[in-house]
Amino acid sequence: MTATPDHARTAVAAIEATFRAQKSLGEKALAQTSDAALHTPLSPDTSSVAVITRHMSGNLLSRFTDFLTTDGEKTWRDRDREFIGDHAPREEVVRRWEQGWTCLFAALDTLNDTDLGRTVTIRSEPHTVALALARALAHQSYHVGQIVQTCRVHAQGRAWQTLTIPRGGSDNFNAKMGHTAESPSPALRV
Repeated sequence: MTATPDHARTAVAAIEATFRAQKSLGEKALAQTSDAALHTPLSPDTSSVAVITRHMSGNLLSRFTDFLTTDGEKTWRDRDREFIGDHAPREEVVRRWEQGWTCLFAALDTLNDTDLGRTVTIRSEPHTVALALARALAHQSYHVGQIVQTCRVHAQGRAWQTLTIPRGGSDNFNAKMGHTAESPSPALRV
C-alpha cells in the first residue's frame, strides 16, 4: 500500500476489499474444479470457466493498465478472441487470472479518495474514477458468479464446499458472530 494516511483511502480501501473478496470467492470455486471442467461450458451458448477467466483478465488488463492516463479499452485488446474456446492448462488459466487481478490492485494502490472524482475514459466515454471502479466491480462480480455457478454444477456428484453460509446455516453463523435472533419485522409477520 501507499504511504497515504488511512482516512484518505476509506472509500478506495472498501472498493479494494470488495474486489479482493470477489477474487477469493472465484479462487475457492476454481480450487474445487477439475481440469476438464475448467474447459467445459454448461451448454453450447455459455462460456467455460477458462474462457470467463481469460475475458476477466483481458478486461482488467485493458481497464487498469495506465488507468488514470489512457482509455480503458486498449487498442491491443482483442475482446472477441477472449470468448473463443480455451484449452490452456490450469497453470495458464491461473497465471492469466493473477495477471489481471495484479494489474487492478496495482492501479488501486495508487489511488486515494480524492481521485474518485477525477475523469477517465472507457471507449472514449468519460467516467469518474468512482464510476469506472463501480462498473469494474460489478463486471468482475458478475463473472465471478458465473464461475461459482459453473464450478458448482460441474461438482455435481462430488462434495462441494459451500463458499458462503450454507443453506439452513444462518442461525448457526449468526450465533458464531454473536448476533442474536430478533422477532421478524412487522412486514414479515403473517
